[in-house]
Amino acid sequence: MSEIEKFTPQPTADGSFTFKSQEFNELFHSHFGAKQESFLKFVLPTQLTQSAQKPVLRLLDVCYGLGYNTAAALETIWAVNPHCYVELIGLEINPAVPQATITQNLFHTWNSQQTTILSQLAFNHQVQTDYLHAKLLIGDARSSITQVYESGFQADAVFLDPFSPPRCPQLWTIEFIQKVSQCLHPDGLLATYSCAAAVRTALLAAGLEIGSTPPAGRRWPGTVAAYPKQQSGISFSNSLPPLSAQEQEHLQTRAAIPYRDYQLQDPAHIIIMRRQQEQHNSPLEPTSHWRKRWL
Repeated sequence: MSEIEKFTPQPTADGSFTFKSQEFNELFHSHFGAKQESFLKFVLPTQLTQSAQKPVLRLLDVCYGLGYNTAAALETIWAVNPHCYVELIGLEINPAVPQATITQNLFHTWNSQQTTILSQLAFNHQVQTDYLHAKLLIGDARSSITQVYESGFQADAVFLDPFSPPRCPQLWTIEFIQKVSQCLHPDGLLATYSCAAAVRTALLAAGLEIGSTPPAGRRWPGTVAAYPKQQSGISFSNSLPPLSAQEQEHLQTRAAIPYRDYQLQDPAHIIIMRRQQEQHNSPLEPTSHWRKRWL
């Protein structure tokens, strides 16, 4: 059996399909809707309908996966402005995932006009058209993100979509998120489905402000982040959706201790062990106390 054939489509409640990762033992999307998750968790929070008015728009899709976030973004941008020139970089460790999406025709539920583009990206890892220059960098995102940064790429929108922090901590560390943030334009927006306190701490440590996005097929909200606005050397707060009191208090518990991967090369179990040790020695409130108070 080839790598592509190992992926079996799993239906979700909105009629779209996803896959399950055997390595991480997680679905790539929620049961409630793979397609709706791409629009509600990534496209809407990064305000692509507004930024599509620009002549050039740059996107960074971290953990490209099936390609749904990219597909949703292109559909949204070109519906608003068919002449918007999009520069896209996707990071993906397993090329069989986007390839399986194409060979198993998972985009048929999307009515997508970009299937040819996504097919070329999946199999050739690059696409050039009149209104798109796209690259799919295959490999460990911790290495690829350095390549993106060194190229000077500054994204108007960043989609941060790895598997969950307990399963894939190496892509939620302070060090990795710092690198990702360095690839975000000063006026850009970063969106992720995660509201984990450790993830939000890492975003704050990278100099970003954070806001809360509505739940979409999940119990908990997502997160949107941006750099503070600058004017004449003075920082101004963004109008991001505010965190609730519950979310703010979560950031004062041991759950907020971030994952660390100093050289961007440690295996997951080492990163998890390091964080557990730091939590054990922390004077912060146990997360169980916060949970009892709020839940």
